[in-house]
Amino acid sequence: MVVKIIQKENKTLRKIAEKVQIEDLKKPKIKKILDDMNEALDREYDGVALAAPQIDVSLRIFIVSGKIFDENFIRGHKILERVKARPNLVFINPVIKKMSKDKKLMAEGCLSVRPLYGKVRRATRASIEAYNEKGEKFEMEGSGLLAHIFQHETDHLNGILFIDKAKDIHESYPEEEYK
Repeated sequence: MVVKIIQKENKTLRKIAEKVQIEDLKKPKIKKILDDMNEALDREYDGVALAAPQIDVSLRIFIVSGKIFDENFIRGHKILERVKARPNLVFINPVIKKMSKDKKLMAEGCLSVRPLYGKVRRATRASIEAYNEKGEKFEMEGSGLLAHIFQHETDHLNGILFIDKAKDIHESYPEEEYK
């Protein structure tokens, strides 16, 4: 069964997601959730990350698409291929540890708030601590788009949507040729 990305009207998106018990990472249920998240994100050519609540699972998990590390994607050639250059990164029970005081207004959208886009002011650098799918704790620092993603996805885990913070909200549809 194809898992669906839920939309802003669904109450799961407004809940504070529950922490994952690290010992549960070995259970088939968590593996299935991660597989479903990867499948759902990989289906969306313009998606860069996905939180578990977006597939109607209220757990503190998000994934970041490996394609954001592709040079062509970063340069704005987002629709060159649907092939993943790197595997998606998994963040379980993520906690933002540090954020820069320097903030920047950036365009933002969301797979659960289609077709709305807006501008959100977020820290330009952020470091996050989380567990991977093997239960190993790690810390990662990001700047630019990655820092923005850390903050957007952590908001999802706290029941916050980008439209709660955005300015200049408007509708935008992908070009027909990219569908």
